[in-house]
Amino acid sequence: MSYLNTLIFQFYPYLALAIFAVGCWARFDHAAYTWRAGSSQLLSGKWMRLGSNWFHIGVIAILLGHFVGLLTPHWVYEPFISSSHKQLLAMGIGGLFGTICFVGIVILLGRRLFNPRIRATSSRRDIVVLVLLFAQLMLGMASIPISAGHMDGSQMIKLAEWAQHIVTFRAGAADYISDAHWVYKSHVFLGLTLLLLTPFTRLVHVWSVPLGYLSRPYQVVRKRQVAVDYSGR
Repeated sequence: MSYLNTLIFQFYPYLALAIFAVGCWARFDHAAYTWRAGSSQLLSGKWMRLGSNWFHIGVIAILLGHFVGLLTPHWVYEPFISSSHKQLLAMGIGGLFGTICFVGIVILLGRRLFNPRIRATSSRRDIVVLVLLFAQLMLGMASIPISAGHMDGSQMIKLAEWAQHIVTFRAGAADYISDAHWVYKSHVFLGLTLLLLTPFTRLVHVWSVPLGYLSRPYQVVRKRQVAVDYSGR
């Protein structure tokens, strides 16, 4: 088990990051026209705006929260907020935006699975990606009640130490996560797997950083108008 823990949480992150970086560069260089999200709005606009906006609002906020929470050293925020209060804040914000993201992804996944037109034009990778994102979100939401069982913030500090050891290429990162709850471990593993799969799926558009996404106008689809000749011809 110690060997497996080291393999997954010490070496697998670098494999996932390497494939993510090199794979995305290769796809942009050799298949730039596939660099897109592949909107299904033209096929059906029902619930599209709500599902897409809520999903993106939720996931962007969650990713920013993870980035700041995991990669900010403990000594930086310690003078201003205790680790237990930081954990409580993370649980509250994560729960709020996790719920928003949940509503969005349920709508998007439902469209992919149960709308005949969208299902017929969806690739297997499109559906797999949404299912994996849904599973990842559920693991993240499941970690909230587990975190509520130990409000001293110690596990959060360990997870942050793991992430900081990984990004600074230090040994011993896997030791910080070895005794973590299986939900935390599964959440981390699936997150790394999604990172590894990004170059081969529509997730690649995360590189594009669509800051104007929420304010951009949606595609306007007009029905074809047929001229009627009232002269009888």
